[in-house]
Amino acid sequence: MKYFLVLSLAISAAWGQQATSTPPAPQNPTAQNGPVQNPAEANSQQAKQTLEKTLQALGGNAYLNSVDMDQQGRGYGFYQNTPQGVGVPYERKYRYPDKERYEFLKKHDWILIHNGDKGYETTFRGTREEDPKDLANYLRRRQYSIDTILRDWIKAPGTAFFYDGVTLVGARDTHKVTLINAQNQSVSLFIDTKTFLPIKKAYTWRDPETREIENESELYDEYRAEQGINSPHVITREKNGEIVSQRFVRTVTYNNAFPDALFAPPPIDYNKLKK
Repeated sequence: MKYFLVLSLAISAAWGQQATSTPPAPQNPTAQNGPVQNPAEANSQQAKQTLEKTLQALGGNAYLNSVDMDQQGRGYGFYQNTPQGVGVPYERKYRYPDKERYEFLKKHDWILIHNGDKGYETTFRGTREEDPKDLANYLRRRQYSIDTILRDWIKAPGTAFFYDGVTLVGARDTHKVTLINAQNQSVSLFIDTKTFLPIKKAYTWRDPETREIENESELYDEYRAEQGINSPHVITREKNGEIVSQRFVRTVTYNNAFPDALFAPPPIDYNKLKK
């Protein structure tokens, strides 16, 4: 009887110890292996880091804080990927974000001015408002300009960032980064894997008349440092896979303190019959 009493007390003590002992703490994979990041967030972060390196490669604050630019060179129109003529001398004066003045020919006889959402053309016949279709094309290209993307899109609320991996542009390896802004506009940048300078920009849009999808791209080459800003000196514009224009830049200067009058058109006075 004593034997069974001792055995019963021993079993009761063992059960009591098991019931009151603290269970082992579960392992914390976050503490051991670092924070677990969502794959989509990791992809977005990689895209942002690539763009940050691009901004630094372009000149960092010197690029971001530049106010205006004066660019001189020669431009060529293309037909079926073939340049037409000997090219046209031009001078481009640009004030970020929406003022631009193009002067063409040796004597600057042909002038295009864009100020906000207005466009004007001046020739020997006088000054008139720009053709509505030409103005719409210009305003669309400005929405997708490299400056607008790198200065506005990347800091605007609602912009989504996607890293699409490494791909070839010509013979160069590039990081492909796609941005989609809050207006559901999408653009892809192709960034040199060695220099982190933009090599190409591409986007699509739907023609309001034909309802067809159009593909436009711009390529940048022969970068040189100008006042601490890496500037492309060959700029090629393509549409649906064919070259439509090319600019060879001779000189570039920044922060020229242009007067407002440069971007104000002369009074509208256009004579179609003038020869």
